[in-house]
Amino acid sequence: MTTITPTADPRTTNATGFAETSPREIDAWLRAGQAVLIDVREPDENARERIPGSHLVPLSRFDARTAAAFARPGQRLIFHCRSGKRSADAARMAAGASAPGVTIHSMSGGIEAWKKERLPVQADAGMSGLSIMRQVQLVVGTGALAGSALAWFVHPGFVAIPAFLGAGLAFAGATGTCALATVLGFMPWNRPSGAAPGAKGGCSGGSCSCG
Repeated sequence: MTTITPTADPRTTNATGFAETSPREIDAWLRAGQAVLIDVREPDENARERIPGSHLVPLSRFDARTAAAFARPGQRLIFHCRSGKRSADAARMAAGASAPGVTIHSMSGGIEAWKKERLPVQADAGMSGLSIMRQVQLVVGTGALAGSALAWFVHPGFVAIPAFLGAGLAFAGATGTCALATVLGFMPWNRPSGAAPGAKGGCSGGSCSCG
């Protein structure tokens, strides 16, 4: 087996104990069996599109010890998300929980950069291209805009619509549970192909993240 020497640029190594690493270098490590890849996106994002061989540990309920257990001593533990923000957060949390000899990396640019390099992904074409979090943002934003316009042009009572949506966001922020995300998770376009009717394909517990 060919040994690949790490080539992490010291300028990208964080004081918190992890390095930002390019998809190409990570792909070489994975092919050589020298790394383990952890996907920290939400279940609906992973079901829609994923890197073959990756393990799902969503950041919304992240356990550093669970993630660290996937790597053997001497391996690299690599985190990825959509664009690199969540994976950096996960790498920061996992930096102190890994076994001796395990180095921590965050994939720079996330799965979007991975695809730009034309590296392999598994996709479910039957699912919506929008994550549930983005769907929530679209519904809430459109509803708030429409309610405000109706309150201004038609009747002040329509202000109840944006007020209701704002209360829902406040509740989601306080509890970590988004009722709208839960409902959207049951929609047909958010269920993996072959899933049983009524099966939930969204964010676990209605908790979603983005980035």
